[in-house]
Amino acid sequence: MWAMVTKEFRQLRRDRRTLAMMIVLPVLLLVVFGYAASFNVHDIPTAVVGPGASRAAASLHSPFEVTRVDPGGDEAAARSDIAHGRAVVALVARPDGLSVLMDGTQLFSAQAAQTALARSGRLGGSAHVTVLYNPGLKTSWIMVPGLAGLILAFVGTVITSLGVVRERQAGTLEQLAVMPLRPWDVIGGKIVPYFLVAAVDLTAIVVIGRLLFGVPFAGNVAIFALGAVLFLLVTLGMGVLISTVSQNQGQAIQLALMTLLPQILLSGLIFPLSSMAAGVRWISYVLPLTYFVRLSRAVMLKGTPITGLWQPLVLLALLGVAVLGLAVLRFRRDLAPGGDESDDDPAVRESVIA
Repeated sequence: MWAMVTKEFRQLRRDRRTLAMMIVLPVLLLVVFGYAASFNVHDIPTAVVGPGASRAAASLHSPFEVTRVDPGGDEAAARSDIAHGRAVVALVARPDGLSVLMDGTQLFSAQAAQTALARSGRLGGSAHVTVLYNPGLKTSWIMVPGLAGLILAFVGTVITSLGVVRERQAGTLEQLAVMPLRPWDVIGGKIVPYFLVAAVDLTAIVVIGRLLFGVPFAGNVAIFALGAVLFLLVTLGMGVLISTVSQNQGQAIQLALMTLLPQILLSGLIFPLSSMAAGVRWISYVLPLTYFVRLSRAVMLKGTPITGLWQPLVLLALLGVAVLGLAVLRFRRDLAPGGDESDDDPAVRESVIA
């Protein structure tokens, strides 16, 4: 038995990726959950408009973070702030009373705002509270758009990452090297089938969400499709990139899961970004799922036009160019007859020469 134990330790020591995952991943999970896994909202962006805006803003305390005070504004301006994501809560202070508007797509922030206002007594009297875009504060309404992105990320990253690895394990990657194919041709051939499968999955999720949970689709389908295409290009590129640095399917799945886990925890899909510590929150801004969750909720629930979504669309496009560019560069090395793996393996050299 001791010989078997020694043998397993030696194999584990040689498999550095698995060893790093066993050691680093638990520490990473501890840090992420400790700083990010929280439903407590500490800062709620708040706009205050109307003739009594200055007095109303002065009476607000934590967790409200007053971002704009406009005594000349009206309810239309307050609704515009919420529609474009500039505020989660908007107070309209009129001589005849106080109106409170909340963004229902920010579920936990809206719930925290209701609790804070009730505690301060501002829900009494003539104050009128209106929750926009998700009047019942239903969890399913904010989860379905986010889950659509998560499913796209799973198909694009995990499933696609097995593509090139399968070729390598089957011994057909060397055959691709001697064929008159450019790296873009091979990558395109690899990702197009998964792209179509992911598109079918996305359609199914949206339709099922509407039928079973009554999730609305208030926006433009073309804008939603554009965001989904850009997001899919990023995730498919990540899958191809992972497959080029993995020697077998086990390593590919491990690396893919390591890229998915931060996106699930830090994208705002489950935990609100405003509840995360600043030292962890910055990671969310380099995760593609962060921008697709924002875009899908804005399109489906708010009906936000493309002019209000240019930032996530541009950032997804930039991420797609960067990731696909790295995947092509890495894949070109794998397909090069004089590459590292071909030089080290006589059998590969013979197949290339033949």
